[in-house]
Amino acid sequence: MPQHTDYSKYDLNHMIIKPLYFGLGFNILLPMFLIFICYYIDNQNGWSPLVGFDTANTLFYVFGLLAVLEAAAVLLWRQKMLSQPMIKSKESFEKDLTEELFSRIKPISIIVAAINLYGVAYYILTARIKETIFFVFFSFIIFQVVRPRLGFIKRLIDRQLEMVAKGQFKY
Repeated sequence: MPQHTDYSKYDLNHMIIKPLYFGLGFNILLPMFLIFICYYIDNQNGWSPLVGFDTANTLFYVFGLLAVLEAAAVLLWRQKMLSQPMIKSKESFEKDLTEELFSRIKPISIIVAAINLYGVAYYILTARIKETIFFVFFSFIIFQVVRPRLGFIKRLIDRQLEMVAKGQFKY
């Protein structure tokens, strides 16, 4: 692995911005919109629960377990996807890295956002807004873990440079 990579050769902000904004849209704006709708319904006439109290508690644990498993799968998938070759040629290193990063982060952001849907489904079934907010908050935390950061991009560049030096390209 290169010891002293000159990161000034790369537009790191450009690499981060597109996946970050996409993730913000799917993992911040969309959940806030959905929680606003649930909150609005809750403050109006409310929502009649479709399931009983005991079933609601069980559903919370089932949806919670699914959310945790989904978060773990996303973390493992992110690690696997981003450790594979992303570069087509040495000459197009930065362009390839920027495009591949976005294409690989996009499905991860969508899957993390799907955790919010557990909250909305839970609200529809139980009419409990507090637990619904919990799912939105959990999704936000997972998004904070998987979103690209400057240190992450630098490590990714180092890893990709190492693969390029070994002749490992994306085909």
